Amino acid sequence: MFLAAEEHHPLLPIWQEIVIGLVAFGVLAWVLMKFVFPKMDQMYEARVDAIEGGLLRAEKAQAEANELLNQYKAQLAEARTEAARIRDEARADAEGIRQDVLAKAREESDRIIAAGKDQLAGERQSIVRELRTEMGTLAVDLAGKIVGESLADETRRKGTVERFLADLETAGAK
Repeated sequence: MFLAAEEHHPLLPIWQEIVIGLVAFGVLAWVLMKFVFPKMDQMYEARVDAIEGGLLRAEKAQAEANELLNQYKAQLAEARTEAARIRDEARADAEGIRQDVLAKAREESDRIIAAGKDQLAGERQSIVRELRTEMGTLAVDLAGKIVGESLADETRRKGTVERFLADLETAGAK
């Protein structure tokens, strides 16, 4: 029942399989070229754009960061200079205040010394007056006892005391 089939050589392919394989390969190649490869190209281009854009953005961000760093360094240097200026002004102000306080203290001490000297001079004059009066009274009493007469007359007493003190001053001045 079997017809004698033509024998097929094992090294040679069957032509119907070759045709079906070529048609399937053509359909597959057409589908890949029509739908898959354009999508792959779009994805590739998008990926390249994203990478290049990312690099550009990174370079731009790096440039901005360097610019900001330079600005911050300049501001920091300016702030240090300003702080040094303020510190110097504060030192100068402190020195001025110190000088003012010292001047006021000297003035106050000079005033206190002058007031003390004035007070001492006043007290000295008061003591000298009291001593003159006391000395005059003692001298009149002593002279009255020596002379034997009373020098009770106020005018005589004052004249005698004044002469005695004048003689003492002229004797002390020589």
